[in-house]
This record gives sequence, C-alpha cells and structure tokens, in this order.
Amino acid sequence: MPSGNPFSWRFVAPLYMGSTLNPINSSMIATALVPIAAFIHVSAAQTTILVTVLYLASSIAQPTAGKLSEEFGPRRVFLAGILLVLLGGLLGGFGRDLTMLVISRILIGVGTSTAYPSAMLLIRRRAESAGMAKPPGNVLGALQIAGVVTSAVGLPIGGVLVDAWGWRTTFLVNIPFALVALVMAALWIPKDTNMKGTKTVREISSRIDVSGIALFAMTIAALMTFLFSLPHPLWIALGLSVVLCVMLIWWELRAKHPFIDVRMLASNLALTRTYARFASLMLCLYTVLYGVTEWIGAARGASALEAGLLILPMSVLSALVVGPVSKRNLVRGPLIVAAVSCIVASIGVLFLTTSTPIIWILLVTLIFGVTMGTMSSSNQTALYMQVSADQIGTASGLFRTFGYIGSIASSALIGIVFHTKVSDSGLHHIAIIMIAVSFIAMVMTIADRRLKAVNKDAASATP
Repeated sequence: MPSGNPFSWRFVAPLYMGSTLNPINSSMIATALVPIAAFIHVSAAQTTILVTVLYLASSIAQPTAGKLSEEFGPRRVFLAGILLVLLGGLLGGFGRDLTMLVISRILIGVGTSTAYPSAMLLIRRRAESAGMAKPPGNVLGALQIAGVVTSAVGLPIGGVLVDAWGWRTTFLVNIPFALVALVMAALWIPKDTNMKGTKTVREISSRIDVSGIALFAMTIAALMTFLFSLPHPLWIALGLSVVLCVMLIWWELRAKHPFIDVRMLASNLALTRTYARFASLMLCLYTVLYGVTEWIGAARGASALEAGLLILPMSVLSALVVGPVSKRNLVRGPLIVAAVSCIVASIGVLFLTTSTPIIWILLVTLIFGVTMGTMSSSNQTALYMQVSADQIGTASGLFRTFGYIGSIASSALIGIVFHTKVSDSGLHHIAIIMIAVSFIAMVMTIADRRLKAVNKDAASATP
C-alpha cells in the first residue's frame, strides 16, 4: 500500500472509467436501432435484440465477474473485461450483419460488467488495508455516479454520434475509452496476489461453482425471455425459470463454494431487502428513461436527441445529490427521500399530456433525478455495510443484476402499455403502476428496522 491517500486519483480513475461503459452502452444503442435496421435491411423491431442481449449478458455477467474477482483477483478480471470491450467495439464497428452486431453486444455486455463488482472489491480491500472504519463515501459516491447515473447520458451521446457520424460510432466509441481504461488499470491498479491452493481444473471449477453459474444463467435467461415476450407472454419460459430457480437453490444449498449464497440471502434479509428496493426503484427510473422519452418522441413529435437532452438534467441533478449523501454515508433518510420523491414524480407523470409545457415535464424528470441520486448512493452504502469483504464482489454483481431485472421489467411494462399506440392515457396507466411500486418501496424502507442500525453504524464511523 503506497503512503498517503489510499484512494488517489490514479487508483480510482480506471475504476470510474470502466464503470461508465456498461450504463452508457445500455442506453446509447437506442438512438442507433433505426439506422442499423435500414443498413442491414431488417425491421426496427428485429434490431431491439441488440438491447436485449446486452441486458441479458450483463445481468448474468455482473455476479459472475464478482465471483471470479473474489477467486482470481479483481485486477485480472477488470483487465480481461476491458479486452472484451475492445473486441466487441471492433466487431460492432465493422459489422456487416445482425449476427455480428449481436455477438458484439454480448462481448460488450460481458466485458463492461466486470468493472463494477471488481471495483467494489478493490475499494473494500484497500479500505480495510488502510484501516478505515467507515465506507469511503466519496469514492463510493463517484463510483455510483459512474455506474448508474451515467445511464441517462447514453441517450444524448448516442443521438449526437449517430447524427454526426452514423450508427457505427455507437460501437467504435468504446475503443478509445477502453484503451485508456486498460492502460490506466495496467499501470495504476496494484497487481493481484498469487492464487492460493491447488490450481487443477476440478478445484477451480469447484471454487467458482461452474454448475451454479450455469443454473443462474439459465434461470435469468428464461426469466428475461418471458419479460421480453410481453405483451404476448411465453408462459413456458416463466415456468422454466421457476423450475430452474428451484434447481439453483437446491444446488447452491449443497455446493461447497456456492456462487449465490442462498443461506446468506435467507439469513441476511436486510441485504435481500436492499436488492428488492433497488429493483423496484430502478423499474420506475428506467420507465422514465425509456417510457417518458418514447412518449415525448411519439406523442409530442420530438427527435431522439431532443428527448435525450430533456432527460439529461435529471442525470446532472442526481450526480449532484449523490455527493453529499455518499460523503456522510447516509442510508435510511435518503432511501425514504428516494421513495417519497418517486411517488411525487410519478403523480406528476399522471398529469402530463401532449399539451403540457416543456418546463413541467422537465420539473417532473428533475424530481426523478432526486430519486436516482438518493436511491443509488444509499443502497450502495447499505450493501457495503451488509456483506463481508469476501462476499462483496458477488454481492455487488448481484446488486446490479437486480437493477437489470427492474429495468427489463420496465421495458416489459412499456411494451404492454404502448403496444398499440403511444398515448397520454397509456402514460397515465404507467404512472399509476409507478406510484404503486414507489409506495411499496417506501413502506419497505420505513418498516425496515435493520436500516436504522446500518445508518447508525455508518454515521458513527464518520468523523
């Protein structure tokens, strides 16, 4: 450990840059779907698979990357992920058909998913080696800005890139950023220690729980197949996901080194509630990012770039909110603010119409910015306090998976409500569901007695 600040800018810079790539890629592609469809001569509906596969790959890869980081070292996993992003950016940038683009998005999804869980593990280990009694709030806050808040930035970035240089730039833009992150990580992140114990294929397979990872991947794939099939549900996919989930639980209860520690989730209900809160509020936030922007474009006639720019202040405000919340390691209060502000903003959506002045739409999205900033920072601090150092990688990856489940559920909701026509009444139906989900999140937060203890522990450690 070098003397001085354990979290110098050299240490955190590659972590932040790497963590921005996944959320930006998840939203940036939306502006390129129509020109991609025109180039490869398929329908725009078919190109939505480029959105689906990144969600699917990311939701599976996030906890997997966390597990691999715990076993083989976070620096190794981080660097391997950046190399996959480079490969995906090149393949997509020079892609000639839909198959090449799908493979590119899978590589980008898997590669970008290594950054956040490995970063959380690196931060936790460095904080403990420095003897820090509290979560490094400023560091975690900036990581949360990089990892969640930047999702709203992808829409205007994608719109600018596509308008100026064409759809290929939404793939090629990954290359310079990945190269910079790769060089910084190779130079500034300390090397991992040598792996302990035997290194046979059988031992490695047992340590990372390959069977558990495979069952988890199949469970998530089946669940997301069902969600993306809405409003024409594939009930077989839902039934298969339930069966696979039961098999996953059965296996993990017997595994020597479980991929998903089911016993921990059952005994650590505070962590399980953190996952549930994060998923529910991410459902609302992604409904705003995609549902409200779709309504702005279709019902009000705005371009994708204009709609993205209208959402951008939400991201800016959320980034400003994250700072003071994370610096003081606040948990319970901001979570209550997140739920209440989400209710208020959802009620605002209930009164939006095509004749509503832009300023009122902007005000509603800004309130959602408060939700995003308070929710993302406080949930991450809760997660940090609720798991041990040797579990933080997988737990952080699973945290992101629950976020993706919420975002995909929002896509399913939007698809059902706007299936035939994007209209004011459809937007209002979405608002009612968002109010209900936000209310559940609020009750879940207020009634959670364990949050008071977490909040007290984090605050008491703050100078």
